[in-house]
Amino acid sequence: MTSVLVTGGSGFLGSSVVRGLAAAGHAVTSADLRLPAEPVAGVEHVVLDVTDARAVEAGVAAAAPEVVVHLASIVTPGKGSSRALERAVDVDGSRNVLESCLAHGVRRLVVSSSGAAYGYHPDNGAAHGGWLTEDDPVRGNEEFAYSHHKRLVEEMLATARTEHPALEQVVLRIGTILGESVDNQITALFERPRLLRIRGADSPFVFVWDTDVVAVIERAVTGPATGVFNVAGDGALTIDEIAGLLGKPTLVVPEPLLRLALAVGSRLGLTPYGPEQTRFLQYRPVLDNSRLKREFGYRPTRTSREAFDEWRVRRRS
Repeated sequence: MTSVLVTGGSGFLGSSVVRGLAAAGHAVTSADLRLPAEPVAGVEHVVLDVTDARAVEAGVAAAAPEVVVHLASIVTPGKGSSRALERAVDVDGSRNVLESCLAHGVRRLVVSSSGAAYGYHPDNGAAHGGWLTEDDPVRGNEEFAYSHHKRLVEEMLATARTEHPALEQVVLRIGTILGESVDNQITALFERPRLLRIRGADSPFVFVWDTDVVAVIERAVTGPATGVFNVAGDGALTIDEIAGLLGKPTLVVPEPLLRLALAVGSRLGLTPYGPEQTRFLQYRPVLDNSRLKREFGYRPTRTSREAFDEWRVRRRS
C-alpha cells in the first residue's frame, strides 16, 4: 500500500486515477477546488487550491504522502479565464506542489505534462523524421499560454532533478486524449463541416485513449521507472486522413491568407484566435512513444488510428 495525494482529483483524469488507486488498495487523498458529487469510498477528499502556497503546504503536511500525483491544470480555459489565472494554476501551482514535496520528504512526484511543452516549430523532431523524443528540447511557444506554461513547469522540474535528486520524478508528456466522454478544443475541430488544413502541412495528430493515460499514471505511482515519457498511441493521423475517416472534405488554405484572416477576425472580435494560431495548425508535436514501451513498460491498448476510430464510432452512438 502506498499513500498518495492527487491534486485535481475531481477532474476528468483525476477522478479515474483516484478510483483506480483506491481500488488497488492504496491510501488516497484527493484534493481539488471542490468536493466531488460522488465521493469514492475509502478516499479522503479535501478542498485545496494549488495557487495558495500555504494551503498546499498544509495539505501535503496533513496527507503525509509517499507519492504526489499532480494533475491540477487548466487545459481548456473557460469564458472567465485569463492568462494570469492560467499561469497561477499551471506554473505557480506546480511550484507550490514541488516545494511542498521537497519540504515534507515526499518520495516521488508524478506530473501530467503535455506534448505541447515541445512547442510548435517547423523543425520539431528533425533528428528523427519528424517524431519528437524525450531528448528533444521543450520549447513551448510564449504565444500559446498552455504550451508556454508546460515548458516553464518542465524547466522547473528539470532544475529540481539536478538540485534535489532524492525526489523521484515521473513526468508524462501526453498527446491528444480521446475517450468516450472527451469534449475539448481539439475534438471541436473535428466536428466542423470541413477540416482546415494549411497548404503544404500535414498537421499530424497523435492520439491516446483516456483509459491508457489513467493506466500510465497509476503505474507511475508504484512502478520502478522514473524520468520523462511521451504518452501516445503508436502512429499518427494527418488532417486528410482524419477527414477521410469522418467522411468530410478538407479546406486547404495558404498560410499567409489564414494568418491575415485571423488577424482581422481577432481585431474585430469575430474569433478568439489570433494570427499565431497558424503555427498550431502547421507544426503539431508528433510524439514518439518508444521510451514509454521500452523503459516505462507500458504499451498503449490502442494506436492513434484505433483511438480515433473508437472516438468516431462512440460519438455517433
